[in-house]
Amino acid sequence: MYFTDRGIEELAARRGDEDVSLAWLAEQLSTFVDLNPEFEVPVERLATWLARLDDEDE
Repeated sequence: MYFTDRGIEELAARRGDEDVSLAWLAEQLSTFVDLNPEFEVPVERLATWLARLDDEDE
């Protein structure tokens, strides 16, 4: 188990039953990066990966 899995598991446990839009998620990620600019690159990589999940080229 990676250390980050604990945060993912907490997210699933605390908010797993909620429905959210991708627009809401994008807003939360932007807010997080504004508050924590040192995480800009990994958050951008995650957002790009999520945005391109259905691309057949990758």
